[in-house]
Amino acid sequence: MSTNSFLAKSLRFIGILLMALTGGLTLLGGIGTSCVAINPTGFGDSMAPLAKLQWLYILFVLAGIVIGVLGIRATITLIKGADKSYRDALYALIAGAVVGFLHIFVSRALRGNSMPVDAVVYTTILTLIIFLLFKIPTIWQGVDFAKAKAANNKPAGGAAAILLGILTLTIQYTMGPTHTWDNVNYANAFNLSMAGIGLGLFILGATLFTPWGILKKSRRDEMIVKA
Repeated sequence: MSTNSFLAKSLRFIGILLMALTGGLTLLGGIGTSCVAINPTGFGDSMAPLAKLQWLYILFVLAGIVIGVLGIRATITLIKGADKSYRDALYALIAGAVVGFLHIFVSRALRGNSMPVDAVVYTTILTLIIFLLFKIPTIWQGVDFAKAKAANNKPAGGAAAILLGILTLTIQYTMGPTHTWDNVNYANAFNLSMAGIGLGLFILGATLFTPWGILKKSRRDEMIVKA
């Protein structure tokens, strides 16, 4: 498989998109867990049992934020085609899966439920499986992120930023059902900040996704014709 083939570009696009989604969800999950980690008894009877291991949930918050940041950083290096980008992505995914499964196990043991961390962990596992499949020799020959031109990955980077922007802008709706206690949607707690970040990511993504090279070439051709 050639590095510049349509299939190789498509697989890299999917990989970058999934890595961005996983990093974003992990980061938001870590931030979201901070509420119950700091005040587990303040969200009704369903969260009160977490007070028994409050220290562990504070660690889950810190781990989620760190792993999420590492995942987003790995996404950026994948887009740039850095030498160790694949390795960094794999490390972030494995760490996210291990911490995530521990989080699920402890939450189910304490309160009989582990949502919404389940969705984050399942997304992490899916992305990890895809990245492991990339290492199949015939596939890796074309997918190898370090051999791809960074310019070819810009659309994937743009799509990833747009996806994260949409995720951030809609977090209060998508996570509302699992973050509502006593008719208060706590996923809406940082609405203004999330809106600003989400809008910024969306604009950045649209800028990267737009084929500026094609537009410049088109304008140059028009100028030549007029001349």
